[in-house]
Amino acid sequence: MTSLLGGSRVWKSNVRIDAYGTVDELNSYLGLLRNHQIDVGHKKFLITIQERLFTIGASLAADPTKDNLVKPDLTIKDVEVLENQIDQMDARLPELKNFILPGGNPASSICHIARCVCRRAERIIVQLNAQEAVDPLIIQYMNRLSDHLFTLSRDISNSSGSEEIVWKPRG
Repeated sequence: MTSLLGGSRVWKSNVRIDAYGTVDELNSYLGLLRNHQIDVGHKKFLITIQERLFTIGASLAADPTKDNLVKPDLTIKDVEVLENQIDQMDARLPELKNFILPGGNPASSICHIARCVCRRAERIIVQLNAQEAVDPLIIQYMNRLSDHLFTLSRDISNSSGSEEIVWKPRG
């Protein structure tokens, strides 16, 4: 068993623990990504995202029955900043007309892994929300973050001259 913020104890297999543990895993991949040779602006924004993920982790780790806990806040502005970053990157990328295979270079590959972990975290958070109310902004942020990570992978590949390999289905 483990303790939530606020003191109550739950099984380590509790979906709440899985949710914030997966957010922590995602945060670690973003730290790994920052260690690669990528644009300084991307590195700075990744720190902002990591800070928001700590905010989300704290919210998910908090005992939902304790109303008096002081937690850091996530705002709609945080979601809007993600969306603006996506739009800025999209504006300089070639139009995407096909599915592309994950890869390109080590940094963009880490983005793809982080995107998959982000989507898993979102699914677990949605599962938690079916049991106990979760701040809808958390779900919205995680959804937009997975799109941001996909676009970031493309931007990193594009700026490094790496080829995007189009998926060609058989048949």
